[in-house]
Amino acid sequence: MPPGRLILASTSRYRRELLARLRVPFEVVSPGVDEAARPGEPPGELAMRLALEKARAVAARERDALVIGADQVAVLGEEALSKPGTHDNAVAQLRALRGRRVSFLTAVAVVRAPDGATRSRLVPCHVEFRNFPDAAIERYLRLEQPYDCTGAAKIEALGIALVRRLDSEDPTALIGLPLIALVDLLGELGCDVLA
Repeated sequence: MPPGRLILASTSRYRRELLARLRVPFEVVSPGVDEAARPGEPPGELAMRLALEKARAVAARERDALVIGADQVAVLGEEALSKPGTHDNAVAQLRALRGRRVSFLTAVAVVRAPDGATRSRLVPCHVEFRNFPDAAIERYLRLEQPYDCTGAAKIEALGIALVRRLDSEDPTALIGLPLIALVDLLGELGCDVLA
């Protein structure tokens, strides 16, 4: 690790848990970025813009740090999915997902605050869901309560039972922080996590 601080520009506990897997010291700072999509903004561009905005917002305040930003957008057909927030919304999302393929587009960006050097990558993950009954939806939601997960599918836990197939170069992208890509980006900016 080079001198300086590593900061995760996110309040997501899932991203925090993923970054901890790399066993490098880091801090967490809320980016305070408006996450609303712009009219007509394609999902992949939205995810990338927000990842960059989060990293840059924190880098502007923390001038001695290497800052990581990330964002994820799930797409079903032409519709972008959000975090359900409530039980009823989660039921509706899972009913819409069953038997279908969903693309989770996860963007990660790293900004080296002292000189503004920036690296970013978009990592897609395609998930084919099983055709599960309503009773399975209710049981899953009662046990997991994934109301803060895009598409209401918490894949790192019982949500895996909802999935028939997963295609991705980096399975951690589905949880919200693509660690394989992140290790590459950090290395490009002088931070070798194994050094």
